[in-house]
Amino acid sequence: MSLSSLLTNLVIPLNLGIALWVLAVLFFMLRRRRIASFLAAGGTAWVLFWSLPASSLWAGGHLEQLYPYTPPDALPRAEAIVVLGGSTASNRPNWFEPYDRETTVTRVDTAAQLYHAGRAPVVVVSGAALDGVVSEAQIMAHSLRQQGVPAEAILEESESLTTYENAVYTSRLLKEHDISQVLLVTSALHMPRAMGVFRKQQVNAVAAGSPPQIVVPEDPPFSFWLPSMQVLTASRSVVKEYVGMLVYWLRGWL
Repeated sequence: MSLSSLLTNLVIPLNLGIALWVLAVLFFMLRRRRIASFLAAGGTAWVLFWSLPASSLWAGGHLEQLYPYTPPDALPRAEAIVVLGGSTASNRPNWFEPYDRETTVTRVDTAAQLYHAGRAPVVVVSGAALDGVVSEAQIMAHSLRQQGVPAEAILEESESLTTYENAVYTSRLLKEHDISQVLLVTSALHMPRAMGVFRKQQVNAVAAGSPPQIVVPEDPPFSFWLPSMQVLTASRSVVKEYVGMLVYWLRGWL
């Protein structure tokens, strides 16, 4: 397990909350009640903070707005479109609304829209096999073909397991095909880290992210301060990005 994955799993809101509560029970049994109270309060506060929509809107919304969404027709033309594997909050169009398969918007959908808008003649899909033998790149390539992108316009990079490897292996593939300028497609939340890594690899990339997901829904009953298990579960994506950016910065990848 990578350092980034280890730290992410440790500070995932529910995981850390449970760990602190367990420690609190142990210290209580050892009659260290002050420490036990502090740990229990800390675990409760951490879980409560990330269960509030206001927290995700503040922390996650900040990352999403670093590279504001730009419609395909308003983006500059490039030599290729690079789309990274993965999903955020199950590709829901809105973080705070229930999952509906019919309304999901994937990174591949964004890449296909860019291709059909004439933004670039080639689409590069990047991602290794996370489970089984079929890579994310192969899955994305299949989806692109279903959306009318010809097979000869698709290049596959099927080795990368992390964002850093996405950039390293994709930059090599781009050099092999003499491609210097790309539109980078990923989720709005992931875009700051992805752009930093690709630019560190000397890739001339323009952010072409999917629409933001952490936005206030139009549903009137929505409350900024009402705790939600759905928000708590999805907030791991925000935590992952902040931990990932810290680790990547420490390792000199950003």
